[in-house]
Amino acid sequence: MRPEPASVAEAGAWLQKAAQDLRAAGVDLDAQPPLAEDAAFHAQQAVEKSLKALLALHDLPIRKTHDLVALGAQCVQIDPSLEPLLREAGRLTKYAWLYRYPGAPPPLSEEAARIAAALATRVFEQMSSAVESTGRGSTAEDGSTNAG
Repeated sequence: MRPEPASVAEAGAWLQKAAQDLRAAGVDLDAQPPLAEDAAFHAQQAVEKSLKALLALHDLPIRKTHDLVALGAQCVQIDPSLEPLLREAGRLTKYAWLYRYPGAPPPLSEEAARIAAALATRVFEQMSSAVESTGRGSTAEDGSTNAG
């Protein structure tokens, strides 16, 4: 079943915001010196918004949370094949808050931030693909539509 146009549009809006966070993470990593903690924050945000895109596409409630484990669990209910990737992405949850306030732990390494950004990119690409394929459906030879 093909999703409603409004759901497709909302999912696209979430993905646009996620893409901006990925871009911000890249800018932070290219800075001299790199802004690793900000890059990790934007990586977490990109994953969060990418997952919310999939939820929006399926017209599911989107809670105001930064918990990637909880959001990932909702997405795995939609597509169980996402489980390994989203389990891995859940570890980025802490970057939503860990380095945002004074008294943070020791600085995050550039390598850790690059790993977080690469993981966020993988999640974004997977969610974009899922939204694209579900949003457009596919037409079978007999003219029926398969929402994938």
